[in-house]
Amino acid sequence: MAYAQATIRLRPRARGFHLVTDEIVAGVPQLAPIAVGVLHLLLQHTSASLFLNENAAPEVRHDLERWGAQAVPDGAVYFHHDDEGPDDMPAHVKSALFGCSLSLPIRAGTLALGTWQGIWLGEHRVHATSRTVLATLAGE
Repeated sequence: MAYAQATIRLRPRARGFHLVTDEIVAGVPQLAPIAVGVLHLLLQHTSASLFLNENAAPEVRHDLERWGAQAVPDGAVYFHHDDEGPDDMPAHVKSALFGCSLSLPIRAGTLALGTWQGIWLGEHRVHATSRTVLATLAGE
């Protein structure tokens, strides 16, 4: 059994949902020789999210952003935590809703995703910095 771990630094992005599959795969070159295994990804932040969803239609990303803005609005009067501005607590709620980790199967040196699946970064802050993903690989 082979194990590897890598830290992947995703570039800063605007608020919204962004496909990061290629960045993730490029950050874990140890995938190539793995016939069968698992790649676990942990986004090490509490104001962004990491999840699987539609990888082809950009409308999906825009619709999720519009839904998130309505469901968890910036500056809502019921939020008290606003240490970093009116988008602070809404970003934490969205991170909790969408999640921050994935466990993905590896088959023949590639991620065994569905045809229309991609790895998304949900950036929930207005002024975000780069994001860090800890990737842990186990396989043979």
